[in-house]
Amino acid sequence: MKTDEKILKEIQTLPNQMQEEVMDFIESLRKRQEIKRKGKPTFVWAGTLKDLRNPYTSVELQHKISELRSSNKW
Repeated sequence: MKTDEKILKEIQTLPNQMQEEVMDFIESLRKRQEIKRKGKPTFVWAGTLKDLRNPYTSVELQHKISELRSSNKW
């Protein structure tokens, strides 16, 4: 019998409330796995916006973002 079949068989013997707890546990395992998968950032995107460096300063961009947020257009 495969592991997934064993797990399914065992879960089916549990009362409904405990089956829900098993589902919650499975979800927490998935979230933990996603966090591990993310790993360290690679920054492969670094430098892709360098052509926009001259037209806009960081201060101008900060002001524009602030305007957009305050006007709910974001």
